[in-house]
Amino acid sequence: MDAYDKGSNARPVPGEPEAAVPDSRPPEGQETSDGHETADDHGTPDSQGPPVGQTPSARIPQQYGDQQEQPYEGQPYGDQQYDGQYDDTALAGPPLPPPPAGIAALSLPYQIAAALALAVVAVAACVHVGMVFLHVAPSNTVTKQHGQAIDEWIYPEFEQNWKLFAPNPLQQNIAVQVRADVRAADGEIRTTRWYDLSALDGAAIDGNLLPSHTQQNELRRAWDFFVATHDNANRPNGLRGALSEKYLRRIVVLRLDREQAGGRGAVVQQVQVRSRTTNVPPPKWSQEQVSDKPIVRQLPWWPVSEADRAAGTRPGESTGTEASAR
Repeated sequence: MDAYDKGSNARPVPGEPEAAVPDSRPPEGQETSDGHETADDHGTPDSQGPPVGQTPSARIPQQYGDQQEQPYEGQPYGDQQYDGQYDDTALAGPPLPPPPAGIAALSLPYQIAAALALAVVAVAACVHVGMVFLHVAPSNTVTKQHGQAIDEWIYPEFEQNWKLFAPNPLQQNIAVQVRADVRAADGEIRTTRWYDLSALDGAAIDGNLLPSHTQQNELRRAWDFFVATHDNANRPNGLRGALSEKYLRRIVVLRLDREQAGGRGAVVQQVQVRSRTTNVPPPKWSQEQVSDKPIVRQLPWWPVSEADRAAGTRPGESTGTEASAR
């Protein structure tokens, strides 16, 4: 039995050769009992400390199981100069992609609904641009075959005109006036006075910093639309004649109802429209001579239907039959 097998305090027997003391270090590349690995430079001069001029704290601690010597500060480290600090980005991995935004952030049903809504808006915009282009373009095969559909899309809301850039702008004041036959609450038929609708619009605009588009242009454009589609005998000269007449009639019926023509509870039976045109006087320094006599254009009586009354007017009792035109 070996003398060293008796314990750590055993001594060698006198007269016997000393047994070789076993090396307490494990072989190179194997772990010790405390989990550390041995290095192959144990006991060598290179392992005694950092190079001259370096402090022991500048040496980067080795990771367990790493047999490769870490470089010191200022020594080459791969393709870069090592500065003694760890690179945390190397351990963090590639950056995460940003979260989805916009429509991509929605669920699949909402993405489909949003795509359909955008498609409808795009189609409507393309149709509108195409209709406006065909309206302002010179006469062609498409406008000849589908002129009525184009006009119904454009008029009256999207009508295009070039009066702002005309070389000879309007030099007349045109007042649109209307009167009506109304059935009063007692059943009597009465004829109202003439209502100057243009003067009422002018009074609403005067002193108003933000007048509405309706106050400024609705009545004026309706009258221009009627004049452009009728001859001097007030007969329609195209397909838009009936449309312009209906548009103007519904506007004046609405305005008469707003003014309570004929008294409270009166029902409009038929209306008559006229225009009173006067020339704008030239400036004093001008030698131009214009007539100051007004020109009156009076239209025939128009019967008012239930559809005309329903277009924004107050409800009234129906007479069952419309009054005949005078």
